[in-house]
Amino acid sequence: MIITKAGRRMFPAMRVKISGLDPHQQYYIAMDIVPVDNKRYRYVYHSSKWMVAGNADSPVPPRVYIHPDSPASGETWMRQVISFDKLKLTNNELDDQGHIILHSMHKYQPRVHVIRKDCGDDLSPIKPVPSGEGVKAFSFPETVFTTVTAYQNQQITRLKIDRNPFAKGFRDSGRNRKHKFLHVTPRFREWRSGHSPSSFVRLPLLLACLPSGAQHQPAV
Repeated sequence: MIITKAGRRMFPAMRVKISGLDPHQQYYIAMDIVPVDNKRYRYVYHSSKWMVAGNADSPVPPRVYIHPDSPASGETWMRQVISFDKLKLTNNELDDQGHIILHSMHKYQPRVHVIRKDCGDDLSPIKPVPSGEGVKAFSFPETVFTTVTAYQNQQITRLKIDRNPFAKGFRDSGRNRKHKFLHVTPRFREWRSGHSPSSFVRLPLLLACLPSGAQHQPAV
């Protein structure tokens, strides 16, 4: 995942659908991004693999992205796909734009938080997400990513340029290049089957949030 000093939108963007909320209760939806481990990584070109390169850099200031539709009723959240396409990543530790601050060459896990409004008094973009009753966090292993300031793999570079609506200036004209590339990336077949180009992955579960009796359901 690309990060820049000025801030770069996540692509693919993470999108989730939620079920099991109280339709009449008000909720905040937020996201933070936490380290997967305490390691720093490097990309080894001859083997096309990520390898541990040492210990992680010092922790960065906590940042939380509060979805701009927050707060909203459970009914509102449940009838729409919730997109985090406006969230931006930066490696600028002095950032004052509210972007999520991350280190390059580290692995991270996005977390989605569902926070009942009466439990969100302390919710802030510059503080850790509050915990306790009325707050639920969800994470998915499919959404783990490694941060970079430039893509390390040409196939990933081409794939993202092909699919990112903000990368029109980088695309080659004509179908020939695109057709050839799509055949050499079988790991990404699901991106050729009509899914929206802004989808991170098709999450295997719908988020089942408050109240606690809600059940996970298979994604459609």
